Amino acid sequence: MRLVVINHVTLDGVMQGPGRPDEDPRDSFIHGGWASASDDPAIFEAVGERMSPQGGMLLGRRSYDEMLGTWNERGGPFKDALNAATKFVASRSPDTELRWPNSTLLSGDVPSRVAELKRRDGGNLVIMGSGRLIGSLLPHGLIDEFLLMIHPLVLGSGRRLFEHGSQRIELRLADSRAAATGVIIATYVPG
Repeated sequence: MRLVVINHVTLDGVMQGPGRPDEDPRDSFIHGGWASASDDPAIFEAVGERMSPQGGMLLGRRSYDEMLGTWNERGGPFKDALNAATKFVASRSPDTELRWPNSTLLSGDVPSRVAELKRRDGGNLVIMGSGRLIGSLLPHGLIDEFLLMIHPLVLGSGRRLFEHGSQRIELRLADSRAAATGVIIATYVPG
C-alpha cells in the first residue's frame, strides 16, 4: 500500500483551515476558508485519481473529527463516500472514541502501525489535513507521495505543512499542471 499526502497549501506553506472560515481557528487563525474560491475540476480529478476503495484514509484525530463531522452534517455524496471508506485514525489516547463507520484506532507507536499498514496489498492510504501526523511520519520515510494544491496566495500566518524544525527532506517533482484558477497541482515523491 502506498502512503499519499493530499493537501492544499499557500505559497508560504500554510495548510490550516483551507475549507471554511470556522474550520480551524487554533492560534487565533483568521484566514479560514482561503482555498474555497479555487475549486476546479482539475483539482477534483487529481484527488480522485489517488482515492481507491481498496486503500483508505489515514487521519489524525482532529482531522477525522472535523472532516467527517462536517460532511455528515452537510450530507450529499461526500458523506456517503467518507462513511464507506476505510479510515485509520492516529491518536495519542487509546481511549479515543471513533464515531464514524469503518474506523480503526491507531495509538501507541503510530509510525510502526503505519509501516504495518503499508505492507498490506491494496491501493493508496491517503492523508488529508493531519499536519502533526504527517510530521510524525516524515522522519521514518513512510510517505510515498505528496499531492499538493499550491494556491497563489500568501497568508503570513497559520500552521504550515512543514513546520520549523522539520528535518531536511529531498523531494522530486514527478508531475505538475496548472488549474484554471491558478492553483498549481504538484506531485512530489521522495528522492
